[in-house]
Amino acid sequence: MSRFPITIVVSADAVGQRLDQFLTAQLPDVSRARVQQLLKEEKALINGAAAKLSLRLKGGEEITILSDPQLAPLRAIAEDIPLDIVYEDDDLAVVNKPAGMMVHAGAGATDDERNRGTLVNALLHRFGRLSQVGGEVRPGIVHRLDKETSGLIVVAKNDVAHRKLAQQFSGRKVKKLYVAMVHGWPVRDRGTVNTEISRDPVRRTRMTTSRSSGRVSVTHYEVRDRIASPYGKFALLDVRIETGRTH
Repeated sequence: MSRFPITIVVSADAVGQRLDQFLTAQLPDVSRARVQQLLKEEKALINGAAAKLSLRLKGGEEITILSDPQLAPLRAIAEDIPLDIVYEDDDLAVVNKPAGMMVHAGAGATDDERNRGTLVNALLHRFGRLSQVGGEVRPGIVHRLDKETSGLIVVAKNDVAHRKLAQQFSGRKVKKLYVAMVHGWPVRDRGTVNTEISRDPVRRTRMTTSRSSGRVSVTHYEVRDRIASPYGKFALLDVRIETGRTH
């Protein structure tokens, strides 16, 4: 039986606090982003009605939480999603992942957004069983590509193949080549970018090289084409990444 809804009464010492800050403190295992999501979805009400995140508390209000603030565990779900298989044998498959597809279950506001439409889901439907070295959420996944990046991904069908492939990746025996479109024209036709990279402290979904506390990132590039367009100058680059960093 569900223990929801539950009610929290605002105490006098919380007067003046923002509603979302108060709830985050009351629910220590729940992130502030998740609390804000509950308020936006009207699954956390104040005196029985929806309220803004920035509402300042006066004391004595009743906050009702209608559903579990904890997100359900991520899971892999077999889905009939078309796959572009470029190579396959008894031990592995090489898949051309399209841009816009997550490799495995991850972030999202709803259960469907977090768990549906992933490469893993498509792989489970196609192959049935994959290696379990990466865990239940990432079966067969030896390496990853960002959601908006298209390209080849090697998938392990069994644990032995997974471990051998993982050793090759960790030993840098696998050579990765990316093709990237960038704004502007590089000064030189080829070069190396060797700069520390870290998460932007303000725009948390972006990375930055403006801080000195990041991780060293080594990227080699070569200009394939220079494009002069009505929207400005662009360059098409071949990119080799020595150190796998979130970009």
